Amino acid sequence: MNRILLIIGLSLAVFTGFAQFPGAGARGGAGNQNMNIGHFYGKVVDSKTNKSMEGVTVQLRGNKFDTATKKMKEVVLGTVITKANGDFSFESLAIFGNFKLKLSTLAYKTLDQTISFGIKMPTAGGGANMQQMLGMADKDLGNIKLEEDATNLANVTVTASSKPQFELGIDRKIFNVDKNLMGSGQTATELMRNIPALNVDIDGNVTLRNAAPTIFIDGRPTTITLDQIPADIIDKVELITNPSAKFDASGGNAGILNIVLKKNRKSGYNGGLRGGIDSRGMLNGGGDINLRQNKLNFTAVGIYNQRKSISEGITDRNNILTTPSNIYNLQNSINTGYFAFLRGGMDYFADNRNTFSINANYNRGRFDNDQTQRLDSTIKNIPTSYSDINTMSTGNFRNLGTQLSYKHNFAKNGHNISTDYNFNSSSNDNSSNIGNYTFNLNGSPKGLPLLQRGLGDGKTTNSTFQLDYENPLTDDTKFEAGARAAIRNFTNQLNQFRFNPASNQYVLVPFISSRYKYIDEVFAAYSTYSFRVKKWSYQLGLRAESSNYKGTLLNASGADSASFKVDFPLSLFPSAFITYKINDKQDYQINYSRRVNRPNFFQLMPFPDYSDPQNINIGNAGLKPEFTHSFEMSWNNAYKKGSNFLATLFFKQSTNLITRYIYRDANALIPGDSAFFSTFINANSARSFGLELTNKIALTTWWEATVNLNIFNSRINATIAGQPDLIQEQWSWFAKMNNTFKIVKGLSIQLSGDYQARTVLPQGGGGGGGGRGGGGMMFGGGPQSGAQGYNLPRYGVDFAIRKDFTWKKGRTANLTLSMNDIFRTQLFQSYSESSFFNQTAQRRRDPQVLRLNFSYRFGKFDISLFKRKNTKADQSGGMDMMQ
Repeated sequence: MNRILLIIGLSLAVFTGFAQFPGAGARGGAGNQNMNIGHFYGKVVDSKTNKSMEGVTVQLRGNKFDTATKKMKEVVLGTVITKANGDFSFESLAIFGNFKLKLSTLAYKTLDQTISFGIKMPTAGGGANMQQMLGMADKDLGNIKLEEDATNLANVTVTASSKPQFELGIDRKIFNVDKNLMGSGQTATELMRNIPALNVDIDGNVTLRNAAPTIFIDGRPTTITLDQIPADIIDKVELITNPSAKFDASGGNAGILNIVLKKNRKSGYNGGLRGGIDSRGMLNGGGDINLRQNKLNFTAVGIYNQRKSISEGITDRNNILTTPSNIYNLQNSINTGYFAFLRGGMDYFADNRNTFSINANYNRGRFDNDQTQRLDSTIKNIPTSYSDINTMSTGNFRNLGTQLSYKHNFAKNGHNISTDYNFNSSSNDNSSNIGNYTFNLNGSPKGLPLLQRGLGDGKTTNSTFQLDYENPLTDDTKFEAGARAAIRNFTNQLNQFRFNPASNQYVLVPFISSRYKYIDEVFAAYSTYSFRVKKWSYQLGLRAESSNYKGTLLNASGADSASFKVDFPLSLFPSAFITYKINDKQDYQINYSRRVNRPNFFQLMPFPDYSDPQNINIGNAGLKPEFTHSFEMSWNNAYKKGSNFLATLFFKQSTNLITRYIYRDANALIPGDSAFFSTFINANSARSFGLELTNKIALTTWWEATVNLNIFNSRINATIAGQPDLIQEQWSWFAKMNNTFKIVKGLSIQLSGDYQARTVLPQGGGGGGGGRGGGGMMFGGGPQSGAQGYNLPRYGVDFAIRKDFTWKKGRTANLTLSMNDIFRTQLFQSYSESSFFNQTAQRRRDPQVLRLNFSYRFGKFDISLFKRKNTKADQSGGMDMMQ
C-alpha cells in the first residue's frame, strides 16, 4: 500500500512540476506534501582516530519557494547537534534537487558538502525497482571525517526509476494482493485462488506446477497453515519457483510460496477496524493499531473469523479381485467453527544503524464437523447391503510464534549483517465419534453396529537460527553469506476405542491406535556472489546442507517401544541466475538450481498405521532423497504504461522421485482376511516441463485485466515389484483471468475466473510443506493415493464489488460485497486406478457464498519510515541493487 502511494506521489510530481522546486517541501497541496519523505543520516568521526565526535553542529540548507517573491530561495532546513556516538539525522525532506550540508565545531575545519538523493523524475512507461527508489529516499551519508585540512567530498549521485506492474526479481515473482477484493474477510487459502500459477483444490491444498510448495511467512518457515492466516493482513505473495542458494534446498521440486504480511511503521498513530458477515450468518472482525514515537515502534493486529463449510461428494469404487465388488459412497458434511489471530511487534531503533525487533503471533481455533455417509455394497453386480455412517468430530488448534531480530548497517549503503531467531509452537487436540450401522436390503439390521471413538492430540515445535551478511563490494558486485540451523520436534497420539456391548463400555484397540514422536534437524551454510557487466547481471551461489531424522514409536505409557534413525550426509546445491536487461522495459533471465526432497517421518516409518482400516498406511525406511535439477527462462516486458507481460519456460528432472503405490497383503486386524496397503517407493525418474504466460494490461482507463495461462507436461517412470511398471504421462493446462472495472470514482468491480483442464494426479508429497497442513489421516486425504489417474476439468467464476470512501485527516473506508463460484460450477472430479481397483470421485464445497465486509482506516499518511535500517521489511533477492 505504502509503495503504491509513493508511486502516486511521484506521478503527481510529474504533473505538478514539483521538480522545479528542489529542496523544499511544499508550495501547498497534498501532492507536494507527500514528497517530503527524504531522510539523511550519518556519523561524524575524527579523521585520525576515527572516534565519534559529539557536539558537532550540522546544518542542512536547501531551496524553498517563497510565496511573497514567487521565486526560489535558499533557506536553512534544519540544524542539529551530533549525539555522543556522532549520529545526526534530518527527516521529512523533499526527495528532488541538491542540498548543502555544513559541519562545524571548535578546533576543526568547517566542512561543506553538496548532497542529493539522486532520484530522477519518473517517466511514463519506465520500468525499474521501487524498492531501490525507496532505498534512495533513505540516504546514509556514512562516516563523515573532520580534519584540520578541509576536504570537499564529491557529490552523491544515485539513479532510480519507476516500478513495473510485475517485478521479476532475481529469484522470485511478486504479486501485490493488498487490494484484492476477493480476499476481504477470508483466509489466505481463498486468496491463493487468484494468484497466477497456483492451483487450489477443494480441501484448500495449494499446488505450484502440480506439486506442493513450501509455505513461508515473511521469508521464514512456519507451522501456521494457510487456512489460519487472515487474508486482510497479507501485503503480497512471492512465488520463488526456483530458489537460490540463500534458501533451503529441501522442500521438493515445487519451490517456495512466501507470504509477506503487511507492515506498518508510520510516524505517530494510525490503525484500522474491519468487520463482515456472510450469507450463512458467520461473522468476522478485527483491527490494527500502530504507534511510533522517537526510537520505538509498536504494532498490534487482531482478527476473528467464524466459518461454516458445507460439502457434498460421491465416490464409486470397483474392487478388481477374484470376487469383484463395488462400493458406492454418498457423503455430506457441515463444518462450523472459528479462528482468531493476534500479532504484535516492537522495533527499537537504537541509532541510525542498529535496530532490534521482536514480533509474536498467536492463533486459536475450534471446528466441529458433522458428516453423514451412505454406502451401498455390491458383490458380482448384486446388491447385498447398505450402511449409514455418522461421524461427529471436534478439533482445536493453537499456534504461538515469536521472532527476535537484530540488524546492523555499516557506513556503506547496502553493507549489513542481520541475525534472527524464530520459534513456532503448534498444538492440537481432536475427538470423534463414529457410528457405522449396516442393514440388509429389506432394512433389517445386519449384525451389531460398529461404534468407534477417537481421542488424539499432537504438538510441533520449530526453532530456526539464521545469520545473514551482505556486502556490496563495488557498485557492480555484491557478496552474501549466511548460516542456518532448523530443528523440528513432533509428537502425536491417537487412541481409538470400540464399543463393547458385553461390558457396555468403549475399549481401547491398540492395533488402530498410534503414538509416535520424531525430531528433524537441518544444518546449512550458503554464499552467493553477484556481479554486473554492462547489461548482464549474474548471481552464482552454493549451499551446503545436511540433515537427520529420528523417529520413535511410543507405548501406552509414553515410553519408547521402537525407533529408527536416518542420516542424510552433507550435500552441495549450486544455483546460478543470469539476467540480461534489454532496455528499461524488458528483462530476460535464465536460472538453474539443484533441490532435494528428503523423505519425511511418515514416509520412513516402517510400522503400519491401522487408524483407517480401509486404507492402511506404512512407510519405507529404505527411501532415498529425491534430487531435482530445475531450469527456468523468463522474459519480462513492461510494454506500455499500466501493462506488463511475463513469460516463463521451465524444465525439471528428478531422480528417485518419492511416490506412492498400493499393494495387497494380509490384514492383521482380521485374521484370514487381506487389505490394501499404501506405501512409498523411489521412482526411477520423473520430469516435467511447461510454459507460464502472465499478462496484465490496461484495456481502457476503467478496465484492467490480468490473464494467466499455464501449459505443462509431466511424466513418471517407476518399477514396482510384482506389479506392472508405472509409466504415467499427461499434458495439461489451466488458465486464470482477473478483471477490475473502475465504474466511477471510488466504485470498482472485480470479476475473476479460472479453468483447469484434465490433470494428472500429483505424485509423492514429501518433505516440503503443503497448503492446509493438517487433515484427517496422518498421510493426508484427497484422491486415492498410490494410483494412476487424473483430475477432470473444472471451472468457476468469482465476483466482488467495492465502494471506497475518503474523508479529511487521512480517514478512509471501503465496503465490499463478494460471492465465490457464482454459477455453482466448481465441481472437483477425479479418476484413479491400480491393479486392484478403479475409482471415480466428485466433491463440491461452499458454492455461492455471499460476503459483506466493511473496513475503516484512520491516521495520517507518512511513508518516511520505509528506511534502510528496517530489519526484515525487505525480503528481496540478492541482486535487487542491480535491477
